[in-house]
Amino acid sequence: MKKGTIVFMLVALVLTVVLAGCGKKEEVQPTPSPGGQEKEAAPVSVSIGLLKLTSSAPLFIAVEKGFFKEENIDASLKWFDAAQPIAVATASGSVDIGATGITASLYNMIAGGQKLTIVADKGREEKGYSSSALLVSSDSPIAGIADLKGKKVGITQTGSTYHYMIGRMLENHGLTLEDIELTPLNSIKGLMDSLKSKQVDAVLLNEPNISAVLKDGYGKVVAQVGDEIPYQTSGIFYSPKFAEDKDAAVRFLKAYAKATRYYYDAVLVQQDGKIVPGENYDEVVSIIAKYTDQPEENIKAGLPYMDPDGRLLAEDIQTQIDWYAKEKLIEKKVDSSTIVNTEMLEQALKELGK
Repeated sequence: MKKGTIVFMLVALVLTVVLAGCGKKEEVQPTPSPGGQEKEAAPVSVSIGLLKLTSSAPLFIAVEKGFFKEENIDASLKWFDAAQPIAVATASGSVDIGATGITASLYNMIAGGQKLTIVADKGREEKGYSSSALLVSSDSPIAGIADLKGKKVGITQTGSTYHYMIGRMLENHGLTLEDIELTPLNSIKGLMDSLKSKQVDAVLLNEPNISAVLKDGYGKVVAQVGDEIPYQTSGIFYSPKFAEDKDAAVRFLKAYAKATRYYYDAVLVQQDGKIVPGENYDEVVSIIAKYTDQPEENIKAGLPYMDPDGRLLAEDIQTQIDWYAKEKLIEKKVDSSTIVNTEMLEQALKELGK
């Protein structure tokens, strides 16, 4: 064999070995992150203050389906008996996240210097869905909101979401709270008992209590709140400290948005104006029943509307503040932009994708 041929073959062999080695190296050693290591979400533990209500469904789903764990979040649920203590606990940092109703008391806390950030939807009144409604006795001549003038209307408490709803609905029909006899009855049971015994002419109720009254036959629906006004009834709140941890705050909302989509697709999709149970309908009802200690039939009767992406009706927060201030139910008006933050949810949705 000629010397030149031998040299050529040796060079070719060396190149083959080198190239093979390079290929193998690329296969087993992925490109490192800028910090020199693969980036992994830092584990974080969060406590969530909430009530055993159907409107807390996305939180139940996120726990049961492992959505929080996917974001390296260890979520613990802390049960409360009323809405106001949740707001207080969140503002003080006793819990990291609060899930509760938006009331005059909450706005008064903020007006008094307490810090809270509303970041996502947790239930609202929406046209075409039964969540809250005005009911009268089954044999009442009252046929609409305009007929309430001079009548006795029951609500839970002064400054409650019920107080707000009846006030706004009256205004839609040319009336004010001065045109009715507003009667605080302190509890849902009190409202139902007073309607049944006809101690009041009308009451506001939510589901599944609306369906319970209709089933028992002593009341009828005059108006659905969602058909009268758009209304952000409750929300997800961040404590001041948790809101500062932007990474964890966004990751929490990624899990929450995944759960609101799961909830919406299972129980809220409509066809021809009627809700059509989705693929995971029975599973979601079962999850809610487990966490609320309610029979599944009751859960099916009262599945509140929620935005599929967990988005707030942000502009409604200022509408509420202005109304409560007008009615002198809050000490002073606050700017909703100081308590509402939609940027973290939008970032979470961007990362989550469709």
